Amino acid sequence: MIITDWVHTIAGFLIMLSLALGVEASPLFHHPYWLFFTAFVGANLFQYGFSKFCPLAMILKALGVAETRGCCSAK
Repeated sequence: MIITDWVHTIAGFLIMLSLALGVEASPLFHHPYWLFFTAFVGANLFQYGFSKFCPLAMILKALGVAETRGCCSAK
């Protein structure tokens, strides 16, 4: 997986987790303030669309995650 795959996967997981913790109908409900975290992740995804700046992508790059897919036709 490349950086963008990881960003989408982690963001999706964090949104689902924070919704599970913040919505009263959820069996994992903890406190409605978790919905602010959902908004934070969504706002970061929204601003990335305009600025191409993503703190998570910078962290993943520093950890050595590939930025592009390798060529599969190399012989």
